[in-house]
Amino acid sequence: MSDLLLQPDSLREPLQDAWSDEHNPAGLDGIEFIEYATSRPQALGHVLEMMGFRPVARHRSREVTLYRQGELNIVVNAHPVDGEHTAADARPALAAIALRVRDARAAYRHVLERGAWEVPTHPEAMELNIPAIHGVGGSRIYFVDRWRDFSIYDVDFIPIPSVDAQPPAVAGIHFFGIVQYIGLGRTADWTAFYQALFGIVPIPDAQRYGILPGGTLLRAPAREPGHGFLLQLIEPQSDDAEDDERWQRIGLGVPDVLAAVRALRALGMEFVETEAAHTEQRGALTRTYLGSVVFELVHSPR
Repeated sequence: MSDLLLQPDSLREPLQDAWSDEHNPAGLDGIEFIEYATSRPQALGHVLEMMGFRPVARHRSREVTLYRQGELNIVVNAHPVDGEHTAADARPALAAIALRVRDARAAYRHVLERGAWEVPTHPEAMELNIPAIHGVGGSRIYFVDRWRDFSIYDVDFIPIPSVDAQPPAVAGIHFFGIVQYIGLGRTADWTAFYQALFGIVPIPDAQRYGILPGGTLLRAPAREPGHGFLLQLIEPQSDDAEDDERWQRIGLGVPDVLAAVRALRALGMEFVETEAAHTEQRGALTRTYLGSVVFELVHSPR
């Protein structure tokens, strides 16, 4: 952890960077992992493998598996306590997102001071205490500052024997963003939430991405080029529509959408092909698996 909060500016090392700035107050640097909670880990794992992910490690004390391809990490959480909110519903849920930050302790204090709700953590022996706040629909937003040579997985996970710990990304896949469904008339509330806590700001309506470009797009800052991500806030179409607020799907960037679709189809993934949503150079949408698991491919050269 950094000691920047303990030292005034005059006592910092001359070449030491500040952990944040005006445009990036939490010191964001991208997404470290996205977590699914599920009571059907094997079925979800099969879907992830069709998307090019491979299981590479298992948690030391919980029923949690780490899937990876390239720089993307997806955690599948089937632990009876952590995943109990899915016990009555077999559909997997996007339960957490872990944000890379310059200093997890400082970022955590920053968001709490601005009204975020903390999530009490209860790490067991040999587990890291990763700070978190409440996100949409009971989800969690974690803060991680260990992702380089020594990462959180080196402490909490055991590698699966004879498995490549760094499987290459299929067709250059990388994290692009998250789609969040929100309540009617709630766009301003959620925009203010993300902007106040993280410096995540709206982008012009003229800048649209993917094949379902509705709602409001927000861009997250990043300390390094290419590490930013987008949030898409989508309200229901009418008062009678579903008003359940949640993270709905993951957006994955690829340099060539058509090439990525061919590669993923070879792994068994199926894509939506209708008049409203179909595969094209700017994006593609997978079919919905297990009632809730869907991925969107977006043209992104990175």
